[in-house]
Amino acid sequence: QVLRVYKAAVQQTLDILFLPEGREFLTSTDAVSRDSADRTVIVWDFQSAAKISNQIFHERYTCPSLTLHPKESVFVAQTNGNYMALFSAQRPYRINKKKRYEGHKVEGFAVGCEFSPDGALLVTGSSDGKVFFYNYHTGRIIRTLSAHKEACVSAIFHPVLPSLLATCDWAGEIKIWQ
Repeated sequence: QVLRVYKAAVQQTLDILFLPEGREFLTSTDAVSRDSADRTVIVWDFQSAAKISNQIFHERYTCPSLTLHPKESVFVAQTNGNYMALFSAQRPYRINKKKRYEGHKVEGFAVGCEFSPDGALLVTGSSDGKVFFYNYHTGRIIRTLSAHKEACVSAIFHPVLPSLLATCDWAGEIKIWQ
């Protein structure tokens, strides 16, 4: 049974992320044009289905992946501009203009990103088949792993065994790393 329907009036929705406590959630969309980047990331009120904000990300890149920090009130948006942007997960949902996670390549792929269970690392795939590990606090790359021959579209930590990492590529290959 459908409880609510939310209509963004844009093209496709790329990702959904519930914020802590579940009263609000984010969507990323493929609504970027040459003149405007509004509606790229939309904040929704869960109860009323109203848009709270569609102006939190002003750059002209789509964001194929959103991920919430496990301990702090922040989230990251993977951008097709070859960087991950850090945002506050509380109103007014501002971008942190001083911290970016750069070095990996997205190049139009829906590359995912995720924080380690302890929140110290941020991991992402890359269109060149690599996996990048970033120090969450400094934004610096601390390790790269040549993981796949095709674009690495996801890297995710095991929920119970945090020393294990699963990666997958554009061609469908999945690898588990320790």
